[in-house]
Amino acid sequence: MNSQIFLATFVAYIVAMIGFGWWISRHKRGNGDDFLLGGRSVPLFLTIGTTVATMVGTGSSMGAVGFGYANGWAGALYGIGGAVGVLLLALLFAPVRQLRFMTMSEELAYYVGANRLVRNLVALLIYIACIGWLGAHILGGGLYLSWMADIDLTTARILVALGFGVYCVIGGYFAVIWTDTVQAVVLFAGFLLMAVLALVEVGGFAGLTASMDAGAASFLGIDKIGGLPALSLAAVIAVGVLATPSFRQRIYSGESVSSVRRSFVITGVLYLGFSIIPAIIGMATHALNPGLENSNFAFPFLATEILPLGLGLLLLVAGLSATMSSASSDAIAGVSTLMRDLYVLATGHTPSARNVVRYSRIALVATIGLALVFALTSDNVITYITRMIATIMAGLFVCALLGRFWPRYNWQGAVATLVSASATSLAIIASADWSAYWGNPSIPAVSVALVVGVAVSLLTPASRVTPEQALEVLNEERRRMEQAPDAALSEGQIAAPGQ
Repeated sequence: MNSQIFLATFVAYIVAMIGFGWWISRHKRGNGDDFLLGGRSVPLFLTIGTTVATMVGTGSSMGAVGFGYANGWAGALYGIGGAVGVLLLALLFAPVRQLRFMTMSEELAYYVGANRLVRNLVALLIYIACIGWLGAHILGGGLYLSWMADIDLTTARILVALGFGVYCVIGGYFAVIWTDTVQAVVLFAGFLLMAVLALVEVGGFAGLTASMDAGAASFLGIDKIGGLPALSLAAVIAVGVLATPSFRQRIYSGESVSSVRRSFVITGVLYLGFSIIPAIIGMATHALNPGLENSNFAFPFLATEILPLGLGLLLLVAGLSATMSSASSDAIAGVSTLMRDLYVLATGHTPSARNVVRYSRIALVATIGLALVFALTSDNVITYITRMIATIMAGLFVCALLGRFWPRYNWQGAVATLVSASATSLAIIASADWSAYWGNPSIPAVSVALVVGVAVSLLTPASRVTPEQALEVLNEERRRMEQAPDAALSEGQIAAPGQ
């Protein structure tokens, strides 16, 4: 494929998304709730659209296809884990919508008496996690763009970061959910079409495994990668969904508990069906070219080298849509945490409503810039994602689970949970033997965090703060951000003296 044609198509697509994001959000930028949470009134179809787009992200497009190229049907494990995660999210955590949280830091602090130490620690971890997710998306998108446009990887990553960053900064959360929904249609249709064409190209399902070893052709590739590593991969993706701040944003911004729950169930079912698509694409690419130096290029290779120009352009845009839709959601989640929690940690108070939008835009630029720096340090999407989830997010998941369902959980147990999860993950990563045995650190990190969190909570005094008192503390602090800004100032006018 002519690299200039694709680069021009990519630029035109980005310009269209920026224009659409601006148009759809032009009347929705009055205050912090609008900019960061879409006014907490996101309807069912938009929640489905933005959640699907986030689910079918960098891991599913670049990572899972590449994993399927190398390990056959094991490429479906990413989708299976993600589907389990979002269905559990609907079952376990959709009801927190009624508590009007703004960030996951607020939610986890609420469970332990609105403890300031826990909230600050969680906020730092969540912000790091958001930067990590953003880095993964920029990395995946950069690998695509570098291959297809024949430009160096650093330049490609910068262009991808700019691509989704501009419409995030202009339109905020409302722009993100609408552009996500449009991109969800593009990427879902694109991936399905690509899987069908790939099957035709290799002669059906029998041709998928013609050049792969028997282990890769086994059920979920278990004979190739091993039972425990397969379980670990699905588990780490499920944990990632259950603890990723951008999915919590979908809960906090939905119009009702029932709307959020239904949207997550629909998304989970769709994603479960989608799970075999990346494996099919990866295996078909292996059948057509078993000698790729980097398995992460399996998706763009099939689109650029096998398919006609028009279809190739559509599918490559679908792949980049997957990357950018996920990235924009994580960017907004990270900035919400920065504005609601870390700003308070640094200044002692929340920003006033009239400053939230301006400060949020500045924070978006800084956050995406930090993520770009992280993305320049890695070249393997699956390794990047699984290690980041296990190290940072396993503890967040256990903290949320114990806090939501065990009233005896306290702030000491929460701190112990977070510290022990990260320490366990880092210990597994540091040992080649342990890493090979487990596949990734998710299962031991979650297990240790669960045991330590329960033990420390039982050995320390129970919290004396009631849930009602904790919620009021958080609500009172947040009111400064939620009050509508002065109408004259919001319209760019200067209030007259005495008004």
